[in-house]
Amino acid sequence: MKILLLNGVNMNMLGKRDPSLYGSDTLATLEQKVQQFAQTLGAEVVCAQSNIEGELVNILQQTDCDAVVLNAGAYSHYSYALRDCIECIGIPVVEVHMSNIYARETFRHTDVLADVCVANFVGRGIQGYFDAVEFLVNNHTTL
Repeated sequence: MKILLLNGVNMNMLGKRDPSLYGSDTLATLEQKVQQFAQTLGAEVVCAQSNIEGELVNILQQTDCDAVVLNAGAYSHYSYALRDCIECIGIPVVEVHMSNIYARETFRHTDVLADVCVANFVGRGIQGYFDAVEFLVNNHTTL
């Protein structure tokens, strides 16, 4: 199984941005840890990141992966373009948020991507990525 790990806006700032919410790992370290975890499950993970909404849409539309783990960052709260893309690409997408968006500012409680994703892992830090990969590997034949 080949999984796209796609991180969105500001995720390139991991390790610098509020470590109490996001931890001290950089994006490169997070990607490496997720790739290593996926290998133990017999899966391959390819990684991408963009701060630009349209580039995220392009990456999703052009992927040759079997499934996606997506942390869209703030785009989760208002990007109907990403929502529509997920709805039409025909592959399962699992959404991840490192922090608990439902326990933060009110504007973060809206998640326009949630209902078009096959699962959501919220507020578990890097563990949410591992949970998402494991979910996809364990359920790939039924999704």
